[in-house]
Amino acid sequence: MSLFFETVKIENGKIANAPYHNARLNRTIRENFSLCPNYDIRDYIDLSKVPKQGIYRCKLIYDMQIHDITLSPYQKRTYQSFRFIEADIDYRYKYLDRSHIEALTAQKGECDDIIITKEGFLQDTSIANIAFYDGLFWYTPDTPLLEGTLRAQLLHEKKLKTAPITTKSYQKYTKFAIMNAMTGFYQLKNITFKF
Repeated sequence: MSLFFETVKIENGKIANAPYHNARLNRTIRENFSLCPNYDIRDYIDLSKVPKQGIYRCKLIYDMQIHDITLSPYQKRTYQSFRFIEADIDYRYKYLDRSHIEALTAQKGECDDIIITKEGFLQDTSIANIAFYDGLFWYTPDTPLLEGTLRAQLLHEKKLKTAPITTKSYQKYTKFAIMNAMTGFYQLKNITFKF
């Protein structure tokens, strides 16, 4: 039986983006176990145990029910380069077993992270969705590896659009950003992409 997880940002004692985490968690259970759950992560995270200042990473591990919740201080990573890695993997759910992604990440060489591609179409980094700016609007690949919660929110708010982005077409964009529950929408500058 597969285990899944959600990574939730708690900033200054407040849970971020809970409705989108709830939607993904409940959809994952429904589609993998044929159940109709109605979990709310806010019922399981004890905020009295979380410092009122700072950013913390809360990890919930679950299958048909929530099994474990851990909390750790968040450390933001820095990036200067990404390597495109072609692969055909299934990560439509946030599986706890990330060994196939870790094996791809091991191929990054001197780069800070990878961008996984499938048949030349960009998907995600090892831990985040991506977006490119064309001078008018931000676009995220229409074939992500995982539909992230922040990505879902920004699409819903019409702050992002989807588009097919390839290892050739990405060069027409002028700005690049990564996004996930912890980093937020994080625009990166002076980034190098390598093959």
